[in-house]
Amino acid sequence: MTHIDAGAGLDPVHPAPVPERARGLSAAEVAERVARGQVNDIPLRSSRSLGEIVRANVFTRFNAIIGVLWLIMLFVAPFQDSLFGYVIIANAGIGVIQEWRAKKTLDSLAVIGEARPTVRRDGMAAEVATSDIVLDDIMEIGPGDKIVVDGTCVETDGLEIDESLLTGEADPVVKQPGDPVMSGSFVVAGGGAFKATKVGREAYAAQLAEEATRFTLVHSELRSGISTILKYVTWMMVPTAIGLAISQLVVKQGGFKDSIARAVGGIVPMVPEGLVLLTSVAFAIGVIRLGRKQVLVQELPAIEGLARVDTVCLDKTGTLTEGGMDVTELRPLQGADETYVRKVLGALGESDPRPNASLQAIIDAYPDSEDWRCTEALPFSSARKYSGASFSEGNGESSTWLLGAPDVLLNPDDPALAETVRLNEQGLRVLLLARASRDLDDTRIKDGARPTALVVLEQRLRPDAADTLRYFAEQNVHAKVISGDNAVSVGAVAGKLGIAGRVLDARRLPSNQAEMAKSLDKGTVFGRVTPQQKRDMVGALQSRGHTVAMTGDGVNDVLALKDADIGVSMGSGSEATRAVAQIVLLDNSFATLPSVVGEGRRVIGNITRVATLFLVKTVYSVLLAVLVVCWQVEYPFLPRHLTLLSTLTIGVPAFFLALAPNKERAKPHFVRRVMRYSIPGGVVAAVATFVTYLIARHSYTGPGALDAQTSAATLTLFLISMWVLAIIARPYTWWRLALVAAMGVAFLCVLIVPSLQHFFALRLVGMTIPWVAVGIAAVAAAALEFLWKWVDRRFPA
Repeated sequence: MTHIDAGAGLDPVHPAPVPERARGLSAAEVAERVARGQVNDIPLRSSRSLGEIVRANVFTRFNAIIGVLWLIMLFVAPFQDSLFGYVIIANAGIGVIQEWRAKKTLDSLAVIGEARPTVRRDGMAAEVATSDIVLDDIMEIGPGDKIVVDGTCVETDGLEIDESLLTGEADPVVKQPGDPVMSGSFVVAGGGAFKATKVGREAYAAQLAEEATRFTLVHSELRSGISTILKYVTWMMVPTAIGLAISQLVVKQGGFKDSIARAVGGIVPMVPEGLVLLTSVAFAIGVIRLGRKQVLVQELPAIEGLARVDTVCLDKTGTLTEGGMDVTELRPLQGADETYVRKVLGALGESDPRPNASLQAIIDAYPDSEDWRCTEALPFSSARKYSGASFSEGNGESSTWLLGAPDVLLNPDDPALAETVRLNEQGLRVLLLARASRDLDDTRIKDGARPTALVVLEQRLRPDAADTLRYFAEQNVHAKVISGDNAVSVGAVAGKLGIAGRVLDARRLPSNQAEMAKSLDKGTVFGRVTPQQKRDMVGALQSRGHTVAMTGDGVNDVLALKDADIGVSMGSGSEATRAVAQIVLLDNSFATLPSVVGEGRRVIGNITRVATLFLVKTVYSVLLAVLVVCWQVEYPFLPRHLTLLSTLTIGVPAFFLALAPNKERAKPHFVRRVMRYSIPGGVVAAVATFVTYLIARHSYTGPGALDAQTSAATLTLFLISMWVLAIIARPYTWWRLALVAAMGVAFLCVLIVPSLQHFFALRLVGMTIPWVAVGIAAVAAAALEFLWKWVDRRFPA
């Protein structure tokens, strides 16, 4: 149970006393509930215990197989034949350390990005950590806030809550005092307060959230593809291993222990043990690298997902532009008195306790009139596109005002619209102030409203936006700007950032998904998009086979973020957007996105390369075992030989290749892409090695013949494996060439240094057979080149 100091860690928000009717709990009442365990003790997002990480890396099916074989080898063979067991221990250790580092990075970033709800205690409002909420706390909520525990409304002021993530109901629900609110929903308009009735694991969405936010790698094509491959490998391995073990005991030329060692030597390389490790390490290092750039990865497959993205939908406000705005001009209409208009705007600003960016700019420009009193308020809604308030003016008169989008509030033939369009073309945002003749609760309030003034706002472009958009263009990722603002204004902002293309008003988009998808393909910039339309647009793009990323920071982006393949939120965004996004840019830097894309491409592209290396070994090991059983001969290798080959041609190179930069966009069908190279590569390697072995068996007789035969076969297999590595390492860079060369030099050292010759039981006898081995390897290399090019043409990925 978490200990909570009722007064500690509170960040004052607006410490003005609140009415007696909803003063909240006292410090003593909070302490009493903590003692009873009535605390919102939901585990931290992404947390996974050290024990779980160790179990995931140590207690695997393949580690169990290799562990048993290792114990056998410790008793029946020299130390060098059990080296493969120590490699497994090192692999597991590396995996545990890297995943633990990733966990620590994620947990520390999750704390930074965690929502801090506002609670009332002892009559004062203050921010607390989500885990410090107790039963019966009074929670204050406003636009963009996520409901973190279940409760009952005690105060409402035009409160509208979106419950679509829980119920699927698209329309926001208007709440009145006494109505229930559910955790997992979020506020889209208005404000209020509610009393917490269920906290911790009892809350509606808590169990769901706990499962959904757990540190996991399983929901990615990469991981599921590797699992599929490993399943097939297991099916091939078991009967082959049994057959090999029986055959080695029947045909043994040496002693019993030597036969056992050679049988184990045939079984061990069938296991692609390092493949899962390298995938986990690549993901973990990706998380750590991104964490250093203040990127919180809330679901690990998001790293992989962004690498596959071909369309990115950008919300203009807060993504392409910075959150703040400035009022640059006030234009009275129809002879309105500017001094009076300033008073109205000041009063409107004061009427909303949680102003959005536009209203905050107005508040900064026009101070409140103390003699004006707000009698009723209509909060801003992204669906309505306007807000409003009724006032009792200082002279005793009353009035009702609307502030919002000119093209929503004005008649199509109003002359003020032409002026609005001209200003929008300069990339300026324009709001209309209009005096209403109807009550605020009238659904037709905007009908007959008299235009009074245009408020001109300038948006601040993000300095890094143009470079980031240029990067996406270079990477063939299509950018779509989707905004609730006027289409002309959005198009002008997009133009300043170098986004060229057709500008469309979303109100004219067809509702049919197929027709909408066609319009989305033609257009680049979309204005006057409602929150539901954003969601529909993401779905329409996905229906055309696109992998869609969505960026946003406002409550109107939540539904689209949730439905997109990858949701990216700004750290300064609303609690609701941060909660549903898979990736949160904690420093609000749009320029970080290329790093995230690059990290994903590195992981997928390199694991695809590395998987081919591992599976070529699996294929040639299984096929060699089958050939040995069919020919009824001794297995050509001891475990030490294949440990050496695996280390030099797979293990060490794979580690470097898996972590190298890779800018190629990820392609689907991972299993197919890997197996189309691995099967022909493995078949060529196995056949060439076995041919060398049979020739050597015919040429070498007498004492020590088996060691000489093994050495010749090892030379052929090493050269072919090196050629596979050389193909995988393309396109070459200086360090890749150096890596391949270093592995070749290391093997040469083993062949010429007497102590290493003895340790690995490798000694080439005579001149003829070694050169035959080299010749067969050269033919096999040429066959590899031909086969892989043919596969590329015949079975394109």
